[in-house]
Amino acid sequence: MRLCRFRLDDLTLTGFYLDHAVIPIDQASEIAAETARIRPPAIAGSDCVLDYLPPDGAACEHAALLWGWIQTLAADSRAELEIPLEEVELLVPLPTPPKLLLLAGNYPKHVEERGGRAAEREATFPYVFWKPPTTTMIGPGAPIVLPAASPDHIDWEGELGVIIGRGGRAIPESQALEHVAGYTIVNDVSDRRFRPNPGRTPRPRDEHFDWLHGKWHDTFCPCGPCILAAGSDVDPQDLRIRLTVNGATRQDGHTGDMIFPVAAIIAFLSSFMTLEPGDLIATGTPAGVGSARGEYLRHGDRVVVSIDGIGRLENPVVDPRMQQS
Repeated sequence: MRLCRFRLDDLTLTGFYLDHAVIPIDQASEIAAETARIRPPAIAGSDCVLDYLPPDGAACEHAALLWGWIQTLAADSRAELEIPLEEVELLVPLPTPPKLLLLAGNYPKHVEERGGRAAEREATFPYVFWKPPTTTMIGPGAPIVLPAASPDHIDWEGELGVIIGRGGRAIPESQALEHVAGYTIVNDVSDRRFRPNPGRTPRPRDEHFDWLHGKWHDTFCPCGPCILAAGSDVDPQDLRIRLTVNGATRQDGHTGDMIFPVAAIIAFLSSFMTLEPGDLIATGTPAGVGSARGEYLRHGDRVVVSIDGIGRLENPVVDPRMQQS
């Protein structure tokens, strides 16, 4: 079951996501109540996708029943519920996570292509940073804007995103996946050579903060197109990640190659902070980033990240300087 948020006729709605269409939950609930006696809860129609997701969403059982009923419909009946993707605007599936946390260097080959040496899990710990959610997160189809302050070395990073459904502190790794609501796609767009105030007086931590601030530009966290609901049939360590730029494959990796798998990441983070429902964790990127080969995003590029079972996240690249010329 995949869920999304979308805009239709100035309304923001939640729906089931298909590769070619969406099915509004409120409309499906209304018809199911009339024809199949599936009574919707009072919360049906909420525009918060988290309400429909496990493990604790107030309407998660209703959503699962509703999706099961949709699967029983004849093709023509199901088609009557569907709205083609080209008729809606897909939005960030969870637009205001309490925390937007991301991992650096969680795939050995990515560490190596950047000139480092990947450590064994027992010899290190996850490197975690953050992005400001409301200004970096954009949905499918929204433009990645090359920043005027530093437009020339902007890179891509396709990643699996994990959404927390049940919060907690000190979560054991053996129980960590029970706290997951679902999975989405994240593109951790990165400015590889950001140098605020190039004529500055050098300080010991300059290189670290150049790197960190280069993650924070507006539009630098595309996310979507949907959330794949967590469950026993979804193994977050058995998913293929691919990224293309203008149709050419740049990344082709597998989540099974993570140094720290999803459960270990959740256990680590919760060992020193409280995880909350809606927190979004991007789990690192496989090899194939542009900076490893001296390639960077340019005006007019189209970036597509796809993950098995979730879908495709596509975004154009825009340089405002080119639009003005």
